[in-house]
Amino acid sequence: MSKQPHLLISPGQIATKVLICGEPDRVNRIAEQWLDNIELVAENREYRIINGTYQGQAVTICSTGIGAPSTIIAIEELNNCGVKSIIRVGSAGALQANIGMGELIIAEGAVRDEGGSKSYIASEFPAISDHRLVAALQTFLSDQNIDFHLGIVRSHDSFYRDDEEAICHYWSQRGVLGADMETSALLTVGRLRQLQVASILNNVVLYQQDVQAGINSYVDAEAITMQGERHAAQAALVALTQS
Repeated sequence: MSKQPHLLISPGQIATKVLICGEPDRVNRIAEQWLDNIELVAENREYRIINGTYQGQAVTICSTGIGAPSTIIAIEELNNCGVKSIIRVGSAGALQANIGMGELIIAEGAVRDEGGSKSYIASEFPAISDHRLVAALQTFLSDQNIDFHLGIVRSHDSFYRDDEEAICHYWSQRGVLGADMETSALLTVGRLRQLQVASILNNVVLYQQDVQAGINSYVDAEAITMQGERHAAQAALVALTQS
């Protein structure tokens, strides 16, 4: 198979176990913090791909950009190159008041409120994480005494809608833990492609906090959220390499 048009990789160039994240710079942070034998494989548009080893096992980290469409492109092209399991290490906005900044959410499943996965299959098809990866994430965080929340998240296409507050209230009342823009696409398309998939999210916006204020708070509380990112990344790497 020829080089993939967006990721610019070919089969054999990457590991079968992949950690994905939205932000290209997060790829560098995670690799520098946790991986040995780091190698930049490819970089194009929003996609940055780094190979390395974690505790002796080959791992690839790939950025996906923002939202379902670019994430799905990454999933499809990673799948074309032989990937078997993917965990998303992302950020989210809390939909429950008890979830603090830098606290982690393990997604058991996701509300498919984005259009990318719906272009593949009807909304009735569930977006569910692989139970083995979820169990591995839980075990690691529990063993490390790191607090986390386990449940359903919601993925969507825009947080600047005029009715965003009402939407968040609706899903909060139904027990949804947090919102991002990519998890449901990963869980849906990944399942359709018979991949092991999961998502662990770092909370960067408190519930009922203005989006812009949340972004500013993310900057102001960098130490807390960066710690959350480190914990999420390590949990994902352990889950990938032990499952």
